[in-house]
Amino acid sequence: MATSNALVIAGAGLAGAKAAETLRAEGFDGPLVLLGDESERPYERPPLSKGYLMGTSERESVYVHPERWYEDHDVDLRLGTAVTALDAAAHELTLADGSRQGYAKLLLATGATPRPLAVPGAELDGVLLLRQLADSDRIKEALPAAQQIVVVGGGWIGLETAAAARAAGVAVTVVETAELPLLGVLGREVAQIFADLHTDHGVTFRYGAEVAEITGTLGHADGVRLADGTQIPADAVIVGIGVTPNSLLAEGAGLEVDNGVVVDAQLRSSHPDIHAAGDVANAFHPFLGRHLRVEHWANALHQPQAAARAMLGQDVAYDRLPYFFTDQYDLGMEYTGHVERGGYDRVVFRGDTARREFIAFWLSGGRVLAGMNVNVWDVVEPIRALVTSGRTVDAERLADPGVPLTELV
Repeated sequence: MATSNALVIAGAGLAGAKAAETLRAEGFDGPLVLLGDESERPYERPPLSKGYLMGTSERESVYVHPERWYEDHDVDLRLGTAVTALDAAAHELTLADGSRQGYAKLLLATGATPRPLAVPGAELDGVLLLRQLADSDRIKEALPAAQQIVVVGGGWIGLETAAAARAAGVAVTVVETAELPLLGVLGREVAQIFADLHTDHGVTFRYGAEVAEITGTLGHADGVRLADGTQIPADAVIVGIGVTPNSLLAEGAGLEVDNGVVVDAQLRSSHPDIHAAGDVANAFHPFLGRHLRVEHWANALHQPQAAARAMLGQDVAYDRLPYFFTDQYDLGMEYTGHVERGGYDRVVFRGDTARREFIAFWLSGGRVLAGMNVNVWDVVEPIRALVTSGRTVDAERLADPGVPLTELV
């Protein structure tokens, strides 16, 4: 068993890599172990449904660090190494090969796993999920040979892969259980804008629809049958219906788990020597005053840096507002803040929604909860300031592009 004074990170994605980088940058010079169950060194996920999938960015660009970085910084990176059990009392991990790894402090950065589609035919070739680099490679390989695909799920992954498929000239049908894509995330006012964007680019939507079966020929998917009996032909089926946090290690160790590993503002779990960050962490957010599990890139980038500093005994709290972005066709977007489903009473638009050059603000009681800038740039900081100020704003001035956002804070 390795020395017990090691700091160990379980999960070698973006969160794990940034934690390792921060530990070294903050002066930790002891044993540092980074365990990952994939064969690829740590990489970022957004390109997998954006630039890398569309062929506009190279494979090397997805990696968090150059290949030699881990050796140069004395990080013991072990790929293809799954962690199968955690003994919190013994400060010990069991690995898939039966060996054990001790630790002084542990960071769980185990991420999340795509939810499979639980219908007959889901195991057929040509039914594709998107989470890992290899998944993106499979979709990239499938698109040039496809004439038509079905995307199950109208969330961010579903819409981004739909945009990539349309850019490749493939006919796309999106099957969505709700009345609009992104309805639960954005609300009806803004969700309609994204629906119109995809419709304008030739995507067909089937709303209020459920998949009953994926049909196939000779072991390969050839279509989707909906619950109402409608058959939609497809050369491939891409499933994007959300993810489940990989919290089984924590649960098996007796840590508090509730929609992920429950941690405080310092990213500390119910065991003082175990922290969690990234997709798997359900963290208390000091500004929002509640626990929140965020699955977006910026959280995996920044949250583990705070966790690493907390592991070193620094007095830190992670209080950055949630942030995410998307690129679809000629639309680029950034979103800052957080709105509970149905937790707003008004949406204020600043700019031209018809041209898709605007900022949308979600308000409750006159306070800005979140803002989304669409093809309008360099406004994230004033939007963040509007949200964190907690002030009541004048809706007419908020909607007026002639009034600088900085004047409303």
